[in-house]
Amino acid sequence: MKALVHTAPNTFELKDVPKPIPQENEILVRIKAVGICGSDVHGMTGHTGRRIPPIIMGHEASGVVEACGAKVTRWKVGDRVTFDSTIYCNACEYCLQGRINLCSNRRVLGVSCDEYRRDGAMAEYVVVPEHIVFKLPDTVSFHQGALIEPLSISLHAVNRARIRIGDSVVVMGCGIIGLMAIQCARLAGAGTILAVDLNEARLEMALKVGADVVVNPAKANPLQMVLNHTKGKGADVAFEAVGLEKTVNETLSYVRKGGKLVLIGNLAPTVPIGLQ
Repeated sequence: MKALVHTAPNTFELKDVPKPIPQENEILVRIKAVGICGSDVHGMTGHTGRRIPPIIMGHEASGVVEACGAKVTRWKVGDRVTFDSTIYCNACEYCLQGRINLCSNRRVLGVSCDEYRRDGAMAEYVVVPEHIVFKLPDTVSFHQGALIEPLSISLHAVNRARIRIGDSVVVMGCGIIGLMAIQCARLAGAGTILAVDLNEARLEMALKVGADVVVNPAKANPLQMVLNHTKGKGADVAFEAVGLEKTVNETLSYVRKGGKLVLIGNLAPTVPIGLQ
């Protein structure tokens, strides 16, 4: 099969590689659409240690079931599907508690590191365990299906925040995750939503998907804008979707006393945060 292989920092090659064979509890998916995650962009430079070449990246995807392992019971050839990016064992104590992100045997599609290597979906086919697969309704396109994984991140963040009707919300960073967080916050009942980003095109998109106020820090003071729209108190809830030490602490400054800050962006191993 054809696959886009990450062969060196900032280097990809379209190669012929062996077509994967599903094990007894796995399915083979013929890929119809695949997304490029921000973590893929960061990983291709080599500085994260999470995309060690050679590796087939890609964990945001959708497709059609091509073949099923001998013990697969939930899927059949021809099913339209998407799948989780996390491969969890479904047997350890954390999985049994529903805390699959803490799985003792956790793997991520399209990731290679010191501990493991698992090829992803930037290829004609990918193999995944049947228990991480979800059916796509006929009304959902394959391109939309590939966006379900990043959407789940934003939806989970908003669910964690437990937004109340009318809460003021700030979203720092208007990439795809931040834009989806805006939409999810609006559906959750948020009041005024402020979006912060240095990119004007992203700010325009933020307005289209539900933000009430947009702020470019190069042109205006975001903290003052937040205070102006929250009667001087600060935001009830803020989402940080950039992942830098600077933006984490800036976003924290936008939150009122007793408010909530949800960190979505990928962070460095150590990020100092002022607590007083």
